Amino acid sequence: MAPKSPTPSTDDTAKKSKVRAEDLPYRPCVGIALFNEDGLVWMGNRLGFEGAWQLPQGGIDDGESSVEAAMRELKEEIGTSKAEIIAETPGWLTYDLPDHLIGKAFKGKYRGQKQKWFAMRFTGKDKHIKIDVPNPEFDDWRWNDLVTLPDLIVPFKRPVYLQLADAFHDVPQRIREMKNA
Repeated sequence: MAPKSPTPSTDDTAKKSKVRAEDLPYRPCVGIALFNEDGLVWMGNRLGFEGAWQLPQGGIDDGESSVEAAMRELKEEIGTSKAEIIAETPGWLTYDLPDHLIGKAFKGKYRGQKQKWFAMRFTGKDKHIKIDVPNPEFDDWRWNDLVTLPDLIVPFKRPVYLQLADAFHDVPQRIREMKNA
């Protein structure tokens, strides 16, 4: 009689079925750094996550350009389209999700995001920003200095925000000069 092969334990099965980050792609996404006339950048607190500040961002739909996605996300997330693009990152910035979110966030399809970022000049007034949109993402918002932004972001996104602050370091001054011109 041949010996029975051992039945894999539940732990062995779980280890084999665990999603590995390196096997997943990055989600194509845009991000918006919206600057007011004083050179401050808009940031919102994620709905239901006290102290989880970030800039507007979101996925690029099939057939949509990154510029179209950025303008759509701005309208969807903060209720305004009163903005003009004045700069963009030369390439894509990426971040990886923390291990505990791999296989869970983004419906388990992505390891993180690759983002094309746009600096935009806000051409409206504060009253034109409305976070009480049909599918709200933020429960609070404020204008903030760009250089302090990376210190306010969730740790796994911090490297992207450091690159963003570097890429757009001259935007606040350019915006202030536009105001005074």
